Amino acid sequence: MILSGLARQLVQQQYIAEEAAIEALTEAQKNKISFVQQVVNKKLVKAIDVAMLASKEFGIPVFDINVIHIEREVITLVNEKLINKHMALPVFQRGNKLFVAIADPTNVLGLDEIKFQSGINTEGILVEADKLGNAIERALAAADDSMSDFDDDGLGDLDFEDPDKEEVEEKGGDEAPIVKFINKMLMDAIKAGASDLHFEPYEKFYRVRFRIDGILQEVARPPVNLAGRISARVKVLSRLDISERRVPQDGRLKMRISKTKSIDFRVSTCPTLYGEKIVMRILDSDSAKLGIDMLGYDPEQKQHYLDNLAKPYGLILVTGPTGSGKTVSLYTGLNILNTEDRNISTAEDPSEIVLPGVNQVNVNPKTGLTFAKALKAFLRQDPDIIMVGEIRDIETGEIAIKAAQTGHLVLSTLHTNDAPQTLTRLMNMGIAPFNIATSVSLIIAQRLGRRLCEKCKTVADIPPETLIEQGFSEDEVDDLVIYQPVGCDACNDGFKGRVGIYQVMPISEEMGRIIMESANSMTIAEQAAKEGIPDLRQSALEKVRQGLISLEEAHRVTVE
Repeated sequence: MILSGLARQLVQQQYIAEEAAIEALTEAQKNKISFVQQVVNKKLVKAIDVAMLASKEFGIPVFDINVIHIEREVITLVNEKLINKHMALPVFQRGNKLFVAIADPTNVLGLDEIKFQSGINTEGILVEADKLGNAIERALAAADDSMSDFDDDGLGDLDFEDPDKEEVEEKGGDEAPIVKFINKMLMDAIKAGASDLHFEPYEKFYRVRFRIDGILQEVARPPVNLAGRISARVKVLSRLDISERRVPQDGRLKMRISKTKSIDFRVSTCPTLYGEKIVMRILDSDSAKLGIDMLGYDPEQKQHYLDNLAKPYGLILVTGPTGSGKTVSLYTGLNILNTEDRNISTAEDPSEIVLPGVNQVNVNPKTGLTFAKALKAFLRQDPDIIMVGEIRDIETGEIAIKAAQTGHLVLSTLHTNDAPQTLTRLMNMGIAPFNIATSVSLIIAQRLGRRLCEKCKTVADIPPETLIEQGFSEDEVDDLVIYQPVGCDACNDGFKGRVGIYQVMPISEEMGRIIMESANSMTIAEQAAKEGIPDLRQSALEKVRQGLISLEEAHRVTVE
């Protein structure tokens, strides 16, 4: 047998004897693998020596595949069988060129077949054969990870309360792999303590992300061609119209995970360029029963909240961005007020927490049931306490304020950055300053910070000048102990759970006078500071002092 190419070069450079090279070549043909694979697998030549010799022979550089960022979406462009057959791994795409990691530069056939299947021009990247084999194994496992656990016991048998089984089968939402995949994602999210699941279709890949402790984390990448079937399954479970893909839809589903425990999910779909994005929020009714002591209020803040809940009338507003825990704060207050001698009614879009003893209404603008109409109906039913999910317009705001002025305790939310801005937001809506000053009794602005894991947090070494810049006083920095995350088996990158960061601002007589003068938020904030009310930044720094959150987390949630 006449040797050529790499085999001849290896013999000439005395890396391998000619007889061994001929035997390896024969075995490679017999096993239907490349000569490079054969000599590396049999440890006849080191992978790095083969790569360096090939680089010199063909004039191309050697790359370390372990430091190359492999784009998982490009792996799905090529059949797994083809990748294993040619030991050629697509690693990334730049423009109209697909770069493929190979250990044998003579493997032109492999590159051509990948080009034909992907429809994209290919270019080989030379890597070491042993590292390439490991990289292929890892990449294929990661690409298939989302579908690999479908055989888990019980994943196909979870009980969903709402959908009719016959209806699910009739609409094609009962394919076993899809059923098990969705069930696995829901169970994994619950086990991980996630607050939301995001199902996101893109042109060349599909991903699932969980929001854990306020941060989104990618957990799976199912094949992109399953996007339609995944959304159909979720929509059937949520009693949504699977034939309508052009407009957003909202739904809800209840999953029974045991005889005594069930979990509610709020489902929202939104049409995107490449399919429907679905977000599922996990609704935990037990969160309202945690008690006010578990929410993270400082003693003075907690007392302000309890004092205003005890008043027979007035308007309590909770503000903050989506996902900042406003609903839990409101329902914690409602749970305290929920006694046999009180009539409590709520209007929400939709109700996230079920609280027995409270009359809960889901507003539905499509049928004409708006927040304003629900409020008017409540006022005809002798209420003691009213909760409005959100004040979105002047009509809802004015009715809520009139209710607060006429002997009712009203609780609601607004989307503003801090407590002083809430008052100017109401003025900008068109509500008279006099009505705001005489009805609003308390404003709570809040954020959620990731709580440091008690098992692994460690002391952070931060220069005193940096601490002073961040808002700590010069007197305290020498003795200040600040912690930072580490990460262990019991937590998520050094964090476990979240803690509330609050600005609790009662409306004093002086503040009411300022409001009636149509003051801006800066003037109101100055008055709050004079009254000793800490803002969100100061409250976050207090949580840092207590060792509950890191300084980086305080900065993340309350950037000045």
